[in-house]
Amino acid sequence: PHLKDDLGRWMREDKKSDARFTSMVDLYRLPKDFPGWANSRNIKDPFDRVLDLEQRLADEIDDRRFVPYIQLHEFEALLLSYPEAFALQFPRRTKDINKLTAQCASAPSPEHIDDGPATHPSKRILDIFPDYDKVSAGSIIAKEIGLDRMRKACCHFDDWVKRLEALR
Repeated sequence: PHLKDDLGRWMREDKKSDARFTSMVDLYRLPKDFPGWANSRNIKDPFDRVLDLEQRLADEIDDRRFVPYIQLHEFEALLLSYPEAFALQFPRRTKDINKLTAQCASAPSPEHIDDGPATHPSKRILDIFPDYDKVSAGSIIAKEIGLDRMRKACCHFDDWVKRLEALR
């Protein structure tokens, strides 16, 4: 409801036909009242699941200017596209960085790292780096990784950026 209310307010403030609006919400812990949430629990493939939820969100917002995006599984998945960048925030923690890198190597992509209570991306990071802070460290690490690396490693994220670039 908060997302829908915020988007509705912004869309009413800017009624121009060339204005665009998007979302970036984490799949992990979406609220149960999210459009299509109950049905999505039956969709095993994470990419199919997130596409279904994005379509249901688009249907709910019902405005062609809206480009829905749900991050698989959460923001930290993007950071797992290059775990070595954690060295910027955690120097001299090579063993921990190697441990995180090994965990990431066990999944086909960072977007496949699941959303279980003990295995979602931020939980994995916090288990290794208890002093990790999403707001401060997360943004610094993301900048170090860069958009190109994230896009190469995370195809759903890349598809969203391509859709936004095509709006030019």
